[in-house]
Amino acid sequence: MDSVLHASGRFGPRTLLIATAVVPVTGWAVHAVALHKKLAATKRDPLTGLLRRDSYTARARRILDRHGDSTAVIMVDADRFKAVNDSMGHAAGDAVLAAFGARLTAWAGPRAAIGRLGGDEFALVLELDPARRAHRLEQLVRMLHAPVRLDDGRTAIVAASVGAATPDVIGSRDLSQLQRAADAALYDGKHSGRPVTATAAHARVPSANGRRAGRPGTAVWGRAA
Repeated sequence: MDSVLHASGRFGPRTLLIATAVVPVTGWAVHAVALHKKLAATKRDPLTGLLRRDSYTARARRILDRHGDSTAVIMVDADRFKAVNDSMGHAAGDAVLAAFGARLTAWAGPRAAIGRLGGDEFALVLELDPARRAHRLEQLVRMLHAPVRLDDGRTAIVAASVGAATPDVIGSRDLSQLQRAADAALYDGKHSGRPVTATAAHARVPSANGRRAGRPGTAVWGRAA
């Protein structure tokens, strides 16, 4: 007790006040870190690790504002996904979606906006050198067509349809318009095994295979889900 009293006298009332104030501040700091982690988790799809729609949209628009005509907006549909789910089970389907998320991230890099917009539908926005655009899109299709090896040793045969749109061709930096054009291009090349880059005519397509007309369970691109 004497040692405690001695210490108290040595530090003084002001020091003790500061010391006691540390407890709630530290507690709040721990709470803030936990809250930050929780908020960060809500921005990402738990299965693929990709951005959810709102977070993707915000990041995509920033990239478009920053890089303009050198930006590419890319829409991706996982083909054969229903067949994998039906024949191999939902766990296999989940593994395929997770693999797609990893492949899209590896291809696009950390500066891109990569979102899972629906069940087997993805979108990417990134700066892409026009001189290498065609080659890079072909590379993406090859990556997405590689079979997925499952944990139980089985192999899922997968494929993807890819459509891209760029502001310099479409004549707009509006995310919704670019996504609509990329989506229309995607459906032009559906199941073809080749990426399709949108022309100005694709921007005038109001609906791609009913997607924009309100297909059940699918929200209009560019808006919050």
